[in-house]
Amino acid sequence: MQYAPYFLTVNNIVRYARSQDILCQGRGSAANSAVCYVLGITSIDPDRNSLLFERFVSKERPEPPDIDVDFEHEKREIVIQWIYETYGRTRAALCSTVIRYRAKGALRDVGKALGLPEDVLKSLTSQVWGWSTEGVEPKHAEELNLNLQDRRLRLALELARQLIGKPRHLSQHPGGFVLTHDRLDDLVPIEPATMEDRQVIEWDKDDIDVLKFMKVDVLGLGMLSCMKRGLDMLQEVKGLTYDLASIPAEDPATYKMIRKADTLGVFQIESRAQMAMLPRMKPVTFYDLVIQVAIVRPGPIQGDMVHPYLRRREGKEKVEYPKEELREVLGKTLGVPLFQEQAMKIAIECAGFTPGEADQLRRAMATFKFTGNVSSFHEKLVNGMMERGYTHDFAERIFKQLEGFGSYGFPESHAASFAILAYASSWLKCHHPDVFCAALLNAQPMGFYAPAQIVRDAQEHGIEIRPICVNNSHWDCTLETTHGDFFAVRLGLRMAKGLSNNAAALLIAARMDVPYNSIEEIWRRAKIPVAQLQHLAEADAFLPSLKQHRRDALWTIKGLRDEALPLFTAADDREGEMLPEILEPKVALKAMTDSREVVEDYVHAGLTLRSHPVTFLRDELSRRNVVPCGIIQANAKNGNYANVAGLVLIRQRPGSAKGIMFITIEDETGCCNLVVWPSMYEKYRRIILAAGMIAVHGKVQREGDVVHFVVHEMYDLSAELASIGNAQFPVPVMHANEKMDDSGGFSIQPSEPLTKVRDIYIPDLHLDTIKVKTRDFR
Repeated sequence: MQYAPYFLTVNNIVRYARSQDILCQGRGSAANSAVCYVLGITSIDPDRNSLLFERFVSKERPEPPDIDVDFEHEKREIVIQWIYETYGRTRAALCSTVIRYRAKGALRDVGKALGLPEDVLKSLTSQVWGWSTEGVEPKHAEELNLNLQDRRLRLALELARQLIGKPRHLSQHPGGFVLTHDRLDDLVPIEPATMEDRQVIEWDKDDIDVLKFMKVDVLGLGMLSCMKRGLDMLQEVKGLTYDLASIPAEDPATYKMIRKADTLGVFQIESRAQMAMLPRMKPVTFYDLVIQVAIVRPGPIQGDMVHPYLRRREGKEKVEYPKEELREVLGKTLGVPLFQEQAMKIAIECAGFTPGEADQLRRAMATFKFTGNVSSFHEKLVNGMMERGYTHDFAERIFKQLEGFGSYGFPESHAASFAILAYASSWLKCHHPDVFCAALLNAQPMGFYAPAQIVRDAQEHGIEIRPICVNNSHWDCTLETTHGDFFAVRLGLRMAKGLSNNAAALLIAARMDVPYNSIEEIWRRAKIPVAQLQHLAEADAFLPSLKQHRRDALWTIKGLRDEALPLFTAADDREGEMLPEILEPKVALKAMTDSREVVEDYVHAGLTLRSHPVTFLRDELSRRNVVPCGIIQANAKNGNYANVAGLVLIRQRPGSAKGIMFITIEDETGCCNLVVWPSMYEKYRRIILAAGMIAVHGKVQREGDVVHFVVHEMYDLSAELASIGNAQFPVPVMHANEKMDDSGGFSIQPSEPLTKVRDIYIPDLHLDTIKVKTRDFR
């Protein structure tokens, strides 16, 4: 099939990355290939795992194979530039991808074209869920008190809905490289991309597939960056040398942590749905983890495969196989087809398909909305199974499951590749939570959770977190010795919002082994611009070692300029010490309140090591009969009604959830997982999409260790959250071992006065009122 050049090209790229100490791993259907395994492109042995090679490539599929390789997302550009330099910029380019309108973008573009004010567009787009296909409806505009009699407003809403899904512009593909033997620019124009030193062609990946071009996917993966940093830190600080292959396998402590759903920050199994499934799945082996990664997907969910598998795993349902041949295919997954390879094997073993036909069936299912040729496979599959002794109902059920697999199911090989990273990151978190926390912070942005949640989780695991410090912090978060079992994590200068890498480098280079004694000394020695010093002050980086509080530091910096006066510089050189430019009386500034310090921490560092913001509202929340989230998680009984409140951390609305939204809120005692039914979502849409803090009344649903809170009523507490900067003192933090009140009485009332939404009237503009300035083209 003449695929040797393709395999060797990918191998060449992978070898270069490893020669530069860049962590990489092949994934996807390529892991079904023994050649990829032998070359070291993938780490899954397809023979040991009985993987189907035809899922990767077959004679009946007249197209080149597709190999996806993930690289550290921070170092992928090194690999990309090497490809350009090695294969030539006339023979290598990224392919394009078509960016299509989504609801928010469509409304913004249409609104601007029609002349709607920016604040109106912002209010309207705030009513749209990120992946919504419905757009803003008239009733949502009415909730904002906008005048629907305005012709332009009605037209904007209508045109925006029509634009959803339509092409907007071409963008570069995340990593699809086209490589050719002859000159690529003889076939298609190659143009510079927006990013420096990158170039693209105007064909997208579907065009490349049709034209049979060789495409290599060079992708970035944040968890590889995190693991590389973590393993390097493990060797540097603790003297332990590991890589992904040598991490101890099947570690009982790691699986115990996973079963408790203590997986915040862990690859692939950190989402709400995965965390809810882990205590039910109870993984004890690596293959359990492979299933865990694959089962929480739209395909298995829509194909009704999840609950049968769980019931059989728990021994509540008997595992039966109509024929022995089916046991060989589905034995590992208790008779439930969870992987694409299994679906294909069923077609081969039970319906008489050839391996190539089975893959064509999978591809037809994946694009059945567009090709329209799935009916022929339906007939062949059902008839083939009935000819071999299966019932019509069973054959129809298998076909329905294949339909779900086509678009959303995982290949077993892909799940196994991801499971390796899931296990490795779990092991690192379990045995070295200090290293894991620092590595995760240094690899941001990535994953579900913000630095504030990562730091809080580390503290709950007994890790000391130390603040940003001009004398001790490096650019990245680092580990420092302490008296406990683990190292302390020192927050890096990268956490100070607005601080440039260059300014941090100047600070660290001038510091060497001689610590700074004052802000003016930092200014003189490091020659950091005053604006960058201000970012350090706002992040409170002068407090730990210089004992300069945020407000005092900002006052001191106000007296500095970007360059010292020459006469003072000469005087400093003569005296051998730094003399102040201005002698002025010391000013005693009023200290910030504790609550204001917390607010400033969040604004300028994204997290706080002081009290949680909700702490300052606890007295008021208690008067409203609001129970801390930690008590709900620890003590609430199934069916109890209660009130909870907290900061909104995550909003999720999976496509397979039938319109249900999942929200995670957090207070000073922990997190609470909210379930919002579609009717409640429509009723409280504006609060759900816009509020930074909410209070809810609802019902506890407890199933083992999994606790959800079903929302019945919801209130916006954003005004209360905004007020904490004026609070004076924190109140004691409540703990989860306190007993909750089972009365279930609901006493939350919206605070008065609430912020009123403005009633904005937008007058029509007629064509005769628009004056266009003429241009002279002579």
